[in-house]
Amino acid sequence: MAEVQLRRHLALVGLMGSGKTTVGRKLAARLERPFIDADEALAVTTGRTVRQWFDDSGEVAFRAREVDVLAQLLASDDPSVIATGGGIVCTEAGRALLNGPDVTVVWLRASPAFVANRVAQKANKDHRPLLDADPRVVLDRHAAERNHLYAEVADLVVDVDPVHRDVEKPKKKLAEMVFEAFSQIDAEKAARNRAQLARATADAPATAPGSQP
Repeated sequence: MAEVQLRRHLALVGLMGSGKTTVGRKLAARLERPFIDADEALAVTTGRTVRQWFDDSGEVAFRAREVDVLAQLLASDDPSVIATGGGIVCTEAGRALLNGPDVTVVWLRASPAFVANRVAQKANKDHRPLLDADPRVVLDRHAAERNHLYAEVADLVVDVDPVHRDVEKPKKKLAEMVFEAFSQIDAEKAARNRAQLARATADAPATAPGSQP
C-alpha cells in the first residue's frame, strides 16, 4: 500500500513584509514544487486587487473571499508552497483551514520595527492597503492582535530578525532553515503514519480461509 502523505502543502504565515513571498519562492524551488502568492491568486480569481476589495467591498467581504481562495489552493492535489496574506488568521475559518491535515504551516516571526523598515523601502499600495497609515503603528497593532493567532496555527516558527542581522544572504538562509525543519517534520509524520498503519493491520480481525468477507 502506498504511504499516505498527510501534509501536502506548506503555507507561510506572518506579518505583512515578513518575507513570505521571497522566502516562499526560494523554498518552492528547493522543494521542487509550485509557489503561489495567495493575494495574487485572489486577484486572478476575482479580477480585483486586495486594495479594490477593501475599497469596494470592505474588509469583512475581503476576508471571506480570502478564505475561499485558500480553500481552493489547499484542495489541489499538487503540493505547493503558499504565501498567505498577513490577515488570513483573523477569521476562524482561515485558522481552521491552516489547522487542517493537508498543510504544514510556518510562521515567519518578525518584529514590527523590522517589518516597518522593510515595507517603507518597498511599498506596494495595491497589495497592502492597511499600511496607508503609519506602517509602524499599524504593524505594532497587528502584532498585538495576530501573533497569538499565528502561534495557534504554526507547526514551525522561524525568527526573521536575527537571520537578517547576522547572515549575508538572509532570504536564502531562511528558506534553507524552513526546508530542513519541514523535511524533519515530514519524516516524523511518515514514521507515525507507518506505525499507525502497522497497528491498524495488527488489530484487524483475521478472516478464516474460505469465509465470506
